[in-house]
Amino acid sequence: MIARALVALAVLGLLAGPAHAQCAATRPDALGPFYKANAPERASTGQGLALGGVVRSLKGCAPLPGARIEWWSVNPSGEYDDAHRATQRADREGRYRYETDPPRPYVGRPPHVHVRITAPGHRTLVTQIYPKTGQRSIETDFVLTAE
Repeated sequence: MIARALVALAVLGLLAGPAHAQCAATRPDALGPFYKANAPERASTGQGLALGGVVRSLKGCAPLPGARIEWWSVNPSGEYDDAHRATQRADREGRYRYETDPPRPYVGRPPHVHVRITAPGHRTLVTQIYPKTGQRSIETDFVLTAE
């Protein structure tokens, strides 16, 4: 009897959790040696790779408006420079869009874009995005864990 009731609740979605049950904390990755704080506020540092999505809280998968997003990657020559660093804020729905030059591989590393995200009441997330060769856009949500 109890088993049938649990199955019925699961079917109704009452045990499945929030509407965004697919929400899982974003896997952290290395900060790397080239992070520099206080990058200029901008949504573009080049063209050819567009990154977009929503910054969310793991708690309820709720959007995090105003989350601070810092980006850095190599330039087309494969070197880190200030022209490929940016800071931006997620909009009122937690959305972001950033465009940069497609990163190049360099000794021992595949192409990647670094990102550091902070939001009040949440742990800082440092991770990396690894575009595939020829990929022009990536849609990904960043999910932060509450403190």
